Amino acid sequence: MNALPAPWSITAQNLPEHARNAIHTDAGAQAAGFPRALVAGVTTYAYLTHPVAAAWGLDWVASGGGEVRFRRPVFDGDIVRCVPTADGDAHVIDAVTDQPEQPRATFRAVPVSDEAVAMRPGEPLLPRSIRLEGEWGADYGERAGDDFALYREHGIVHPAVWPALANHIVHTQVARGSWIHTRSIVRHHALAAAGATADVQATVVRRFESHGERAVLDVRIEVDSLVVATLEHEAIVALP
Repeated sequence: MNALPAPWSITAQNLPEHARNAIHTDAGAQAAGFPRALVAGVTTYAYLTHPVAAAWGLDWVASGGGEVRFRRPVFDGDIVRCVPTADGDAHVIDAVTDQPEQPRATFRAVPVSDEAVAMRPGEPLLPRSIRLEGEWGADYGERAGDDFALYREHGIVHPAVWPALANHIVHTQVARGSWIHTRSIVRHHALAAAGATADVQATVVRRFESHGERAVLDVRIEVDSLVVATLEHEAIVALP
């Protein structure tokens, strides 16, 4: 069994680009009934990956993965404590803050993910080609306050970029107004070099009502015709 990751903590913060989703601003969050800006789920996910990548290294970044569930909001300025526990062959990392109800998010990390499979039938979305730099590059975590330098040192894309790209598809093609990322299954299939171009394909495979309209997407990300990540990605795309 892979070593149990060590606990780790950080002060949560939003990145400038997340202001395009109003829920990540104080005004937009308050309009939706929250006390202050919600931190992007993908940033919480980036924090949750820190203990895993620190313990398991590049092998996990290349071929691991897991499922993240966002149970309650993390707010801008919250101290997030990433607390690991063993769960069979997987390890569960809980994101714990000082808010009354905990955990805020849970990541069930696995050392080796399932192989890439074909996307399921559904509503195909427009494909995108995106350069893996800036907000999509090696320094996602560092820009969010995490000084873990593994990705920059090796010139590879931060694993939080994969759900961030899925969020980009949700934001530009599926959501209507403010929206909330709720869950992702993320599977790594290869390392990706920062600065390369990712080809992103996505399909909406399910829509349903639960605290708003939700959409489930299959997402496939390739670099130079090599599949580097696949995801099942869920979001509330229209708030009630």
